[in-house]
Amino acid sequence: MKIYRQGDSFIAPRGSYFDGNVRVPGHFIVPPETHIWGRLDVNGTLELGPMSSVGGDVTCERAVIGNKVRIKGTLDVIENVVLCDDAKVAAVRAGGNITLRPGVKVGEVSSDETIFVVGKIQSGRLTGRNVKVLGNGH
Repeated sequence: MKIYRQGDSFIAPRGSYFDGNVRVPGHFIVPPETHIWGRLDVNGTLELGPMSSVGGDVTCERAVIGNKVRIKGTLDVIENVVLCDDAKVAAVRAGGNITLRPGVKVGEVSSDETIFVVGKIQSGRLTGRNVKVLGNGH
């Protein structure tokens, strides 16, 4: 599948399927309903669009994971990550802050900084410098 380049950002066409592993040497913008069947390695920021999926592990510098995204492996982020509503991830590790929005389903969550829980989530162990629960997400 072709990925388009704009400066140091790479953009996948909406509804793309990638059979196997994907490595991106910059920032990666993934539109809704894009599916990667292997692992995903991004050297910059990852914006994973709503209702997309990744079949393996994901590594990146920073991430925004859209609503209803499915990641079957571990999400490993150097800095900050936001998991939007109803995302489902096997596990998350981050060097910075992690924000978990309402409806997120995640296994173990580990952060060197703060884990923010916004609303009701389902998770395994939450391990961070701080864990803060904020409101009900509405």
